[in-house]
Amino acid sequence: MAESETDERAGAAGIAEAVAEISERASLLIREEIELAKAEVGVKLGRLLRGAGIGAAAAIFAIFGLVVLVEGLAWLAWYLLPVDGSKIFWGFFLVAGALFVLGALAGWIAARLLKAGSPPTPQMAIDEARRTKEELR
Repeated sequence: MAESETDERAGAAGIAEAVAEISERASLLIREEIELAKAEVGVKLGRLLRGAGIGAAAAIFAIFGLVVLVEGLAWLAWYLLPVDGSKIFWGFFLVAGALFVLGALAGWIAARLLKAGSPPTPQMAIDEARRTKEELR
């Protein structure tokens, strides 16, 4: 009888050790998975930041290119306008006027789109709620 109790205690101790080892390995696995996720997020964030920096540089180049293009258009307009050769400013005024017209047109279109989209109400959901309320009455 004493021998069976010892065997039971040894078996229970072995099970307890196995459970503790499984628990320890599971927590180690979870910690390693968390570290892996952190590393992956760090790599992706680094790529995003590099991409944003290169995109900002591209935007700066594009803006300066647009400035040079507009100035070239102003010189071309002066060249094509039938004015005295010393009155260079007319080409710049013509391009500035065209830019103001384009800006006003873009602003008008933007105002119409914003007015049509605001306030954003979920009209279909409201209608469905009204129908449901009427059916319950």
